[in-house]
Amino acid sequence: MRDLPAAPQPADLPAAGPIPEATVRTRVSVPLRFGDFTVTADVVTFHGLVDGREHLALVLGDGADGTAGPPLVRLHSECLTGDVFGSARCDCGPQLREAVERIAEHGGVLLYLRQEGRGIGLYNKLDAYALQDEGLDTYAANAALGLPEDARDYTAAAQMLRALGIGTLDLLSNNPDKAEQLTALGLTVGAHVPTGVFTTAHNVRYLHAKAVQTRHTLPLAELRERPAG
Repeated sequence: MRDLPAAPQPADLPAAGPIPEATVRTRVSVPLRFGDFTVTADVVTFHGLVDGREHLALVLGDGADGTAGPPLVRLHSECLTGDVFGSARCDCGPQLREAVERIAEHGGVLLYLRQEGRGIGLYNKLDAYALQDEGLDTYAANAALGLPEDARDYTAAAQMLRALGIGTLDLLSNNPDKAEQLTALGLTVGAHVPTGVFTTAHNVRYLHAKAVQTRHTLPLAELRERPAG
């Protein structure tokens, strides 16, 4: 690993305002493998993130610095069950692979944010799964546990992007809250690029709830219950 200075700030980078400044801590090259897909990412760590968590930025492809147009950015919240174990109860694993592939082709950054279970933590997420097995949807299960439907705050993500010199970006997401928070934090979100729709017999109720209750841009007509195979 090597210490690097903070990235230079481009002319279009908004003023930091009330958001504390973060700086690049280390930047290392890491080969990644997703099945038969391989790519090398620059993995970046940071000093000064407001929540004190060990979030990562994966810089992928050419043009991540925005010199050839806005970089493609994905804010991906950690999901141990989906990202690591391949759980079919969510769409996180397929979204992670898709995001790495698309960003590597376009040029941009994937922020891997340590916000397990929409910010409620791994054990609470599994408690919520148990309530979902009793018939509650993903948001009602959180509420039944006395937890927020979505506890994620993207201030650290905005800090990371600023530290990388990114002020304008295209956002790879189906979640309007991510764009709204980044905009409120002073970043400029240009294109809203939808992710794929990765349905299984085990996650269709989860995806349907996201479309209905939190305005995710998912095709409701495709999100119907189907038997597990």
